[in-house]
Amino acid sequence: HPMTDDTLYLDHAATTPVRPEVRDAMEPFLADRFGNPSSSHGPGRAARAALETARERVAAALGAEPDEIVFTGSGTEADNLAVLGHWRARGGGVAVSAIEHSAVRRAAASAAREGAPVATLAVDEAGRLDLDALTETLQGDTRLVSVMAANNEVGTIQPVAEIAAWCREHGATFHTDAVQAVGHVPVSVAGIGCDLLAVSAHKFGGPKGVGALYVRRGTELAPLLHGGGQERGLRAGTSNVAGAVGLATALDAAVAEQAAEARRLRALRDRLESALTGSVEGLVVNGTGAERLPHVLSVAIPDLDSDVLLASMDLAGLAVSSGSACHSGASAPSHVLLAMGVEADAVLRFSLGWPTTEAEIDRAIAVFREVAERARGVQA
Repeated sequence: HPMTDDTLYLDHAATTPVRPEVRDAMEPFLADRFGNPSSSHGPGRAARAALETARERVAAALGAEPDEIVFTGSGTEADNLAVLGHWRARGGGVAVSAIEHSAVRRAAASAAREGAPVATLAVDEAGRLDLDALTETLQGDTRLVSVMAANNEVGTIQPVAEIAAWCREHGATFHTDAVQAVGHVPVSVAGIGCDLLAVSAHKFGGPKGVGALYVRRGTELAPLLHGGGQERGLRAGTSNVAGAVGLATALDAAVAEQAAEARRLRALRDRLESALTGSVEGLVVNGTGAERLPHVLSVAIPDLDSDVLLASMDLAGLAVSSGSACHSGASAPSHVLLAMGVEADAVLRFSLGWPTTEAEIDRAIAVFREVAERARGVQA
């Protein structure tokens, strides 16, 4: 089991344990192969070769060319480079969906402070983008549209290929935050038709602190970081060689296993979903009716408090995460759930990953039932 204690970890959408083969691949670059890839001597050239091989592997996994991959320090940085970098290079209006990750929302807000007209695109009750709202926005001066491939809170998958086609037709650049999608559903830049796409290694068994941005050739971007001119001038700073190798190794593994893992995790998720639905009256599955990520389950539970439930589950050794659609308690309301019109006191997100077993799902069901009953009794 990947956890050092007896914790049952069902929060893989927050982060995943690093795969053993990823640790093994990274280790030499944290030890004797420590050269700076910008140096021209032997150790530098060896590091450079490893960095460029990693770039080729990431490009191949996403269906891109190696010179279209920019390594970043996170998915957040990749999103910021896409949104702010494109706005600074090209100007015009920016449109983002109402359920974007804060990396995209706050990058757009930053562009707004610099003078960008920013439009927020509505979603329906399942979290799907309102394509009519997109069409209307594209008739104006919108030059950048950012819509996530799959939502981090409820797992809703967006029709990104359709959105990309609309953007192309109207001369707008399309960016998709694919941080939650890559490795869990098939993702290819050609299949989507996007201009910019962000990924993060730690969502599919890679290390934290490394991400990548796909930049279609010819897409205008201004760098956020200035310095030595690494990453073709788009992301200065000494390259994280070990991180790039880790990202490439994790991505290869996740893509190779993707179809089989999606089937396995979907079956486990559905088992969890039906057990939870059957055991708590009034429980609602968020995102129902839309295509969802196979490993994510978000449920809304009336008359219970998210913070109390989470704390009780944590004490019982079950790690999950919360989202709240109301202002009560310590949790701020979730912009995603508000945009979807979800009204519930408690919202929990269970997310499965490569180490998750059937026995763990059965244990999670038992813990959830016990905690929910106790919480109901306390509040009655």
